Amino acid sequence: MKSFLLFLFLLELCSSVVGLESLNWLPGVVQTPLQGLKHLVGFDASWPWPWEKHHYIPPKEGDLRSPCPGLNALANHGFIPRDGKGMTIPIVLDACLDAFNILPDPQIIMVAKMALFTTDARDSFTLKDLALHGTIEHDASISRSDTSLGDSLSFNQTLFNLFLSQSNPGKDVYDPVSAGHVQHDRLQDSIERNPNVTNTIKEFMQRSLESALYLGAMGDPMTGIAPKNSLPSLVSVDARWTPTFVDVLFQEERIPYAEGWERSSIPINSTMFNNIATQIGANSNWAPSGGCPWLRLQPEGPEKLPGL
Repeated sequence: MKSFLLFLFLLELCSSVVGLESLNWLPGVVQTPLQGLKHLVGFDASWPWPWEKHHYIPPKEGDLRSPCPGLNALANHGFIPRDGKGMTIPIVLDACLDAFNILPDPQIIMVAKMALFTTDARDSFTLKDLALHGTIEHDASISRSDTSLGDSLSFNQTLFNLFLSQSNPGKDVYDPVSAGHVQHDRLQDSIERNPNVTNTIKEFMQRSLESALYLGAMGDPMTGIAPKNSLPSLVSVDARWTPTFVDVLFQEERIPYAEGWERSSIPINSTMFNNIATQIGANSNWAPSGGCPWLRLQPEGPEKLPGL
């Protein structure tokens, strides 16, 4: 029964992404990320939470973190437990809403529930649990090594510099087209170096949706366009380089309020992410590497499911 339910789960996840051509583009106001300097003082009265409770504090010894820079940033700002332990689905969903204005709609809830397969605990998990290969963690990440090649938990500066950080040269934004090219190039790198790479429709969808998340959360959730340029030397001791919102999220695992980022005034839902992910996927020139999609159901070992 558990395998059958997981098969239905993956089928629903596939249909929600692969069939996106039928979804209409949602109308709305395009938000400009750089709207003022108020976040430089660390407080914005329009945000739904008191900033003094959410200062950035890097993890200390014993704190747990995940392969996901967004979740790690939420922990570093105290939207979820700073020690990375005792996570529940409501805690994560509430944090995404509070910090990024991401609505807990049915598809996002369904994806969040995948975290419970990474642990034997009844209804909670730790951030480190999410590093379990084959459930949420996957090969060809744009910021982590493949599991069989090294550390898939920690940020990999070399990979980030090679792919995402250098993408879309000559333009001042990251967008779904550049994200698709990054996804393609990183996958080719993984295929060349990792003889055990897993690259099925499941991993393709995961990569596309993850890229849509960083574009939509750090940029315009309607278009997936995220600025490369943050506010000038106010936030950088080196006037030759100012970190982008995306840079800060990935490299420091910090919400870039000091650089001028603002929480989206538009509530973000899964349809917006799906629209962005569809464009990313279309520009990634993806092809499977063989094998059926499978989902790891528990830490003790994989349970492979029939092809979708």
